[in-house]
Amino acid sequence: MMWKLCNLRFGSSVAGLALAGFLLGLPVAQGQSSSSSSASSNSQAGPTFAREKAPTLVDPAGDAVQLLDSEPLFMMATALNACGYDEGLAESDPIRQQVRDEVAKALAASEDAREARDNICLYIAQHKMTGTVKDISQYVSLALYLTPWPAMETSVELPQMPPDSTQVVEILPLLKEFAKTVDLNGIWLTHRHVYDEEVNRLHDSLTQMIVSTNYYLKMPASTYDGRRFIVLVEPQLNPHTINARVYGGDYVVVVSPEVVAGGKETIRMTDVRHTYLHYLIEPLLYSRSTAMDRFLPILKEVKDAPLEYRYRSDIVELTIECLIKAVEARTMDTGIPAYVAPKDERREDFAAVEIARNAVNARMEQVRLARVRHEMSQGYVLTAYFYEQMTRFEKDPASLRDTIGELVYGMDIDHETHRARDVTFDAQADDDVLRRTAPRKLTGLDLAEAKLEAGDLPTAAAMAREAMTMAPGDKSVDTGRANFILARVDIMTRRPEQALDEFEKAAATAKETRILAWSHIYLGRMMDLSCRREDAMSQYKEALAVRDGEQDTRIAAERGLRKAYAPVQGHVCQDDASNDGAADGPPADEAKPSVKPPGGGSPFTPGKPGTTVLPTPAPKTQAPSPQQ
Repeated sequence: MMWKLCNLRFGSSVAGLALAGFLLGLPVAQGQSSSSSSASSNSQAGPTFAREKAPTLVDPAGDAVQLLDSEPLFMMATALNACGYDEGLAESDPIRQQVRDEVAKALAASEDAREARDNICLYIAQHKMTGTVKDISQYVSLALYLTPWPAMETSVELPQMPPDSTQVVEILPLLKEFAKTVDLNGIWLTHRHVYDEEVNRLHDSLTQMIVSTNYYLKMPASTYDGRRFIVLVEPQLNPHTINARVYGGDYVVVVSPEVVAGGKETIRMTDVRHTYLHYLIEPLLYSRSTAMDRFLPILKEVKDAPLEYRYRSDIVELTIECLIKAVEARTMDTGIPAYVAPKDERREDFAAVEIARNAVNARMEQVRLARVRHEMSQGYVLTAYFYEQMTRFEKDPASLRDTIGELVYGMDIDHETHRARDVTFDAQADDDVLRRTAPRKLTGLDLAEAKLEAGDLPTAAAMAREAMTMAPGDKSVDTGRANFILARVDIMTRRPEQALDEFEKAAATAKETRILAWSHIYLGRMMDLSCRREDAMSQYKEALAVRDGEQDTRIAAERGLRKAYAPVQGHVCQDDASNDGAADGPPADEAKPSVKPPGGGSPFTPGKPGTTVLPTPAPKTQAPSPQQ
């Protein structure tokens, strides 16, 4: 069984929308068996693999190209968001934050919902293996094979599913319980119209991409042979990441709209088009894979290129990618406006107009050639050959399907091998496909947190106070978070009374459950240091009751309930001194847990009686301190 998975950078009820009238009613081919190619009349058929089962959302009688949404994927993505998946949140469609707010409200109202959230978040935390987008993609892969709510079961047997999805299949009972207690089906039905509107907004731009690509390659829609290209929309995911998957003859792309300047929403159409080119071109070349055995000497020339292993070891994969990159170079937006002849052009001006037009075209060609040289230096050493061939292809009325044989059989292998040998490869591969989110400019309380971490306490305090002065009438300002910053500034400047007051304000007004929980934990610790054990235990219980879903919060609060907080030896209250077990350390299996409060920091250290000091805190996403 051959599985292909690519993450391009960087979604039961399923609502479909055919992309254009000419795509409707296409015939469905039977008996297709290759995971990467369609049936071909060419006598040199490519290698045959057992065809994997199609995802749940693929309708065998459906349209060839579809734009859909998916409730199972919505539920999976919502669960990930509830467990700290914040990537791309600032640039996401507003519906993502609206759903998060509704889930937070449901969690605050239900103990069962918080328990279900804690269970699924713990599972997700335990299955973080790579620290990359692949940690999320395995859940996306699983969601594509789930049946509609309320069943939410896998639609095929585990051996017929993608390997990455089977690694997390045990999450399903936890997901169903979370969806039930939070009423994700109700939230989905409430916002379903927003998803439909999103599909409608993307329809025209996606249709334009499909039509223009087919037009360039001269390949009409009737040649799809029953294969499908499906774009699944899920705004709850990171808009900077596109997940593209190939299941047999079905290509599925999961996208999330991004809000750009002016409030306009878009998707990474260049990456979607890259996958669509795979959809069109792969069958043509896989059906001639045997003929490409003579290309094998080229693999020796790319052994030091910064390519993925599959490109350095599979000549067919490398050839496909090179042809796609050549097509992209020929059709790319160069950023140079096309020449427009003057409206009052006269016959005697023809020569000058032609010179000006050729000059603009030459500038465009230089941009395209620079793109080709870059792809060659990345290791895609056949890009230049295919670029030259596509220039001739554009002048020929034959389609790519009719021309592909000439491209394959007409290649001068010795010439291309020598050209590849002369290429100086880059040291690193591009990251524009697996693109990371651009650094976000910090403002407001985010900037105050950064100043606090950098040790600029006066600026951090000033910014927190400034945010609080803006708070009246501005619901976007979290005064509780501002109080939380001021409290830590007070701790670090040895003002425990003011810190206690600010932590109490933070606990009373914080919007974020994590800040609320840690405000109670800090209050409990300060009260322990003041020998107010009963008050401290009440604070630790309040922290547990918040249920922010983070393991470090639960560990810190439970430890506070078991034993009074004493960061160093020598701090002993009278009640502790009379307690035989007071000097005992924590159980061996709980020593030095990995916990850290929001904003980071290391343990309180006593200055003088009744005084606590908290060193410079770290960002909220930093790993917990081992001593916390």
